[in-house]
Amino acid sequence: MPAALGSLIVVVLVFMLVFAMLRTAFRIVPQQQAWLVERLGKFHRVLGPGLNIVVPFLDRVAFRFDTREIPTEVAPQVCISLDNTTLTVDGFLYLQITDPVKAAYGSSNPMNAAMQLAQTTMRSEIGKLHLDQALSSRQVLNAAVAASVDEAAVNWGIKVLRYEIKDITPPAEILRAMELQITAEREKRATIARSEGVRQQQINTSEGQRQQEINLADGRRQAEVLRAEGEAKAIELVAAASALAIRTIGEATVTDGGMAAMQMQLAKDFIGQWGNLAKQGTTMVIPTDLGNIGAVIGTALQMVRAQPGAGAAPPAAVTSVPPAG
Repeated sequence: MPAALGSLIVVVLVFMLVFAMLRTAFRIVPQQQAWLVERLGKFHRVLGPGLNIVVPFLDRVAFRFDTREIPTEVAPQVCISLDNTTLTVDGFLYLQITDPVKAAYGSSNPMNAAMQLAQTTMRSEIGKLHLDQALSSRQVLNAAVAASVDEAAVNWGIKVLRYEIKDITPPAEILRAMELQITAEREKRATIARSEGVRQQQINTSEGQRQQEINLADGRRQAEVLRAEGEAKAIELVAAASALAIRTIGEATVTDGGMAAMQMQLAKDFIGQWGNLAKQGTTMVIPTDLGNIGAVIGTALQMVRAQPGAGAAPPAAVTSVPPAG
């Protein structure tokens, strides 16, 4: 019985030893990780993702690295600009382990080394710039720090993907001075804008008045032209009407009874004109032969006959009008 119990204990111990050896011999590496195996204290190989077999008691996993992008916060630090202004700068450094062997044996702490180098590079780059340039040149500073750290991190098996400044904080006195400067600059721009507005308004007003005067002058000129054209047209029409009337009278005098009609019209007009003269004034000069109206009318008819083209109509008898008693 004791012998059987001892044999059972030995079997159990052997089984446990085999299970422990198998457990340490098979290693499952997660995705995006790299494990470094040392054999008897010396680097042997890198275990990739998946199932891997190692030799128990001879091999051991010495380092485990995450090969994904690692964002690392860079602690705030005080930098001095070229014009001796202190600035507090912090940021984020994005790293990735590309060579696990160099990351394990190239530096005792590659992440800390990259952050320290990023801080020293940032202080150096800030010292090359004035305050205003440092505040407005974030992209330049980011690129300079990333390039400098990436160059040195090659020996550490690290790739610097990018560096991003989180905050650049000047002292409180500088911030107040900058606010006053910004306020003054905005007031200056506002004053310039108001003056430009007043100037443009005056220009627009004068241009409007000028255009109004031009329009009025053009209107008056066109009105004068139209009035002159109307008067000329009226004169032309009156002249045409008078010429037509004279022509009609001339044609009528060569017809039967035309001269007698003219004689009666002249007598009528003569008497009417003298009547108008009597109405317009109290004093009037009267010709000596006013009583012989027939003689006056005969003289007028002789003048009509004397005109060329008056016709050869026989002279009409002029009846003498006896003078008024």
